[in-house]
Order: sequence, then C-alpha cells, then structure tokens
Amino acid sequence: MLTTLLVMTLNEIDGMKEIMPRLNSAWVDQILIVDGGSTDGTIEWARENGYTVHVQSIPGFRQAYNEVLPLCIGEVIITFSPDGNSIPEHIPMLVNEIKKGYDMVIVSRYLGDAKSLDDTFLTGLGNRFFTKSINFFHNSDYTDAMGIYRAYKIDLVEKLGLQDERWYRLPETLFFCRGLSWEPLLSILAGRENLQISEIPGDEPPRISGESRVMPNTWARIQWAGVFYCQILLALFIK
Repeated sequence: MLTTLLVMTLNEIDGMKEIMPRLNSAWVDQILIVDGGSTDGTIEWARENGYTVHVQSIPGFRQAYNEVLPLCIGEVIITFSPDGNSIPEHIPMLVNEIKKGYDMVIVSRYLGDAKSLDDTFLTGLGNRFFTKSINFFHNSDYTDAMGIYRAYKIDLVEKLGLQDERWYRLPETLFFCRGLSWEPLLSILAGRENLQISEIPGDEPPRISGESRVMPNTWARIQWAGVFYCQILLALFIK
C-alpha cells in the first residue's frame, strides 16, 4: 500500500526548517509540498532541499487538494502541516494503523492523554462542540473530527464526493468566506457511511511562528463556526 504525504504550506519557512529535517523520507513512498503561493522563501527552500513542490493556481486548501491529487502515487494520503502543529514522528504510527484495514486514521488532539497546546479556550471549545455535533448527527464516535493531521484512502475522495461543490457553495455563500477545506466533511461522510475509522492520540504543539490565518479575529471565528455547522446540517439532506 503506497503512501503519499501532502505537506501543506503558505509562508511556512520557519516551520519547514525546523520540522522537515525530522521527517524520514523512508516513512512514506512520496512527499509532495503543496504551496498556496508563499513569498517568504518556503518554495525555494523546499526545492533546494530536494522536495517536489506543487504551487497551486487557485487559493484554498480544498483547491490545493483538487490540484495535487492527480500527482499522488499513493493509495493512501497523509495530510500534514509543517507549522509545528503536526508532530512528524507520528507518521509511522499512522501508516501502521491504516495498514490494519482502516479507511481513515486521525491523529486526535483529545484522545487519552493527548492535548492541544495551540488551542485557545474558544478554539478548543469549538473543536469539541463540532466533533460532538458530527457524532450526534452522523453516526460517528470521534474525539477529534476537525484536524488536518490524518491518513485516508485516496479513493474516499471519489467515493464520498468530496470534490462536489454542493458541499461548499451554500456554507461559503451564507457566511461570506472562501477556501473551506474538506477535513470536517470527510469526517461527516465517513461516519455517515459507516466506514472503518480509527484514531491515535497525538499532542498538538504550538505553531512555530505566526498566528492562525484561518481564524485571526472574532468575526472570522464566527464565520467559520457558521460554515462548519451549516455543513454538518447540510449533510443531513444531501445524499
């Protein structure tokens, strides 16, 4: 079972320099840097260090995934953030776990003794609230349905219809935001379809530099909260 690691970047030069040397290329079969248009030297550093870089033509996580999927050789993809939030040493555990036959394995920040050192009170509350809502509405049992750090079979993208814009158009229009990723939806649909899902505990360290670009202020947090919950409810009606 071949595995592709997708390293998602946008101006992550500090994190790349600290995190990527800890990543053993033998853990996976392919490493792709997926860049949203960095201007801080991230792209140049990655190429100088021998990594294959795809610079996306349309901004946003979902669009990045759509563009890079044809370049993946893996039957399994692992989505990874090099900003310090994702501990690279968990990759072998993810690979070993998904080889047991699971469709998806999530590195959970809230399973067992795991904890997030990057959460604020509000983001931690929000992550748990959305996870419990997904569990309630969509027949799942997650401890962490929202995080990026996970491995899943690449055929789930087509099987679950993750590229169908119906899942994103209404929430993004209602709450005036763009660039919704597909991790929450992947959790929703995988639970709804009774797929084989596992979680492993994994701390989330603080990001190495900078602040969250997704939720930089109170209004942005309200927008994203609305988008996520709209998507949770929308999945009750779209089959």
